[in-house]
Amino acid sequence: MPEGDTVWLAGRRMHEALAGRVLTRSDFRVPQHATVDLSGRCVREVVSRGKHLLTRIEGGLTLHTHFRMDGTWHLYRHGERWHGGAGHQVRVVLENADWVAVGYRLPVVELIDTSAEAEAVGHLGPDLLGPDWDLDEAVRRLQRQPEREVGDALLDQRNLAGIGNLYKAETLFLAATSPFTPVVEVRNLEGLVRRAQVLLDRNKGTPQQSTTGDLRRGRQHWVFERAEKPCLRCGTPILLAEQGEAPYARLTYWCPRCQPGRVPRTMRRSDVPRTIGRTRYKP
Repeated sequence: MPEGDTVWLAGRRMHEALAGRVLTRSDFRVPQHATVDLSGRCVREVVSRGKHLLTRIEGGLTLHTHFRMDGTWHLYRHGERWHGGAGHQVRVVLENADWVAVGYRLPVVELIDTSAEAEAVGHLGPDLLGPDWDLDEAVRRLQRQPEREVGDALLDQRNLAGIGNLYKAETLFLAATSPFTPVVEVRNLEGLVRRAQVLLDRNKGTPQQSTTGDLRRGRQHWVFERAEKPCLRCGTPILLAEQGEAPYARLTYWCPRCQPGRVPRTMRRSDVPRTIGRTRYKP
């Protein structure tokens, strides 16, 4: 699933290509908007809100899209070959005189009144990369469920918006905190949340995501997707387990030596079904 920094970067690039320009063509390949024509309207701006993207259009309309697991927007020049996926995976096309924006595999595509955006994203907590970022409010929301495992709580976008599995795992490693630690037992929750915000902010300007400061293959992350491999800090094999209640359980990675605490039933990489963590999404 794309993390908040990935969506932020997509929003910035979409804004640069579309904002202030008149749409010459639109093509909605979803049943509820199949007859919509936005040509002749100017795009006001494109902004991210956590993992949601809001394209605000002249006339009080907002195109709300969400990437979920593998949705994406691609930008092309006219005449350039599209390469984001098969044709049947295209959900939206927006064109102006200079650019063609193509949305692939977007599970959420809806046109809403700009004045009603809160109905789509109002449930979200403070956005780690947004103008509404509020460290104290994010901590307060996390503390509302003191017995909840911190790894699960960090993924709840109602607490703070933008953290996905990657930054959850990496933030907890750097904070020497087991993902299964109850929120109330986290020694420095404010520092942990601040660290997550710093990690996203440092990575938001590039498609490459590194939490170690090393961009070499296999060295970008401390524990994320490194199950059974040696910890880059102490050499202990990284563990893998499911976390969260079904049907929203997600995989989590951690080093049992650097992040001491309760160890649940672990898994091997070969045990992971291809669909785990992809069947449901908790916004």
